[in-house]
Amino acid sequence: MSSIRVNPYPMPDLLAALGNLQQQQNTATLEMGSGTTVNKPSDNPAAAAQMVEIENASSQNDSYQQSIGSINGQLSTADSTLSSVVTVLQRAISLGVEGANGTLSDSDRAAISAELSGIQKQLIGLANTTYQGQYLFAGTAEVEPYVADPNSTSGVSYHGNMGTNLVSIGSGYQVQVNLPGSQIFNAPGADVFQSINDLITALDNNNGAGDAVAEVTNAYNCVTQQRVFYGNAMNQAQSQQAFLSSEKINLSQQENTVAGADMAAVASQLASDETAINATLDAIGKMPKNSLFDYLK
Repeated sequence: MSSIRVNPYPMPDLLAALGNLQQQQNTATLEMGSGTTVNKPSDNPAAAAQMVEIENASSQNDSYQQSIGSINGQLSTADSTLSSVVTVLQRAISLGVEGANGTLSDSDRAAISAELSGIQKQLIGLANTTYQGQYLFAGTAEVEPYVADPNSTSGVSYHGNMGTNLVSIGSGYQVQVNLPGSQIFNAPGADVFQSINDLITALDNNNGAGDAVAEVTNAYNCVTQQRVFYGNAMNQAQSQQAFLSSEKINLSQQENTVAGADMAAVASQLASDETAINATLDAIGKMPKNSLFDYLK
């Protein structure tokens, strides 16, 4: 009959088992907290390298989306401003048609002329609109683009430039986010300020108001056409934002595939480790004192 050998000194085995269980528990705790099985490169070098690439792509994606958020505000403000310009020009046209009526008295025309002078000032203010401290219609210049100028035939001078700004919203993808003010407000034959000034002069002289109204109408049409640019730019930005949002989800899924922790399994592992650790500690606590002393000899 064979005899069963009993380890007379089980303490080293119990302590080793306890250490292994605690290390296993620490690993599971890290995975539970981070949601990933790769918390340092040595955990899985190949997966760690893939994670770096995914994280870099995700960071670049965030940067592009942040840029889109900024230009959306800029484009929306510019478009809203031009909408106001169109409304103001509609009022100017209406006043011009009224002023061209040959039955009006001098005082009536003077009142219309005064309102048009106010409209001219209002248009200057709109053309000098800013977004986050940046003039929207100054080209790339950092100066107030439109200034009242009595020496100019239009009564207003342009101090911006013809530059445009390009913003990266994707890999190799840039979108133009502005038009120089001169392209919007000072187009040949459709100059906003010149046409208003000519209409004021025509009313003051009671001569040529009809032609001046045609000028203002040309300016109105030009601004309306230029608004299309901002609508198209906003559509491009929104379309790219939708693409980037989808890409962000794909990157997250890739990250989970490469190193995502099975949270249910990790939770089960933690519970199992806790039970085993408690059982081991209980066994150590029940060790006969002489066995411990024998082990220490």
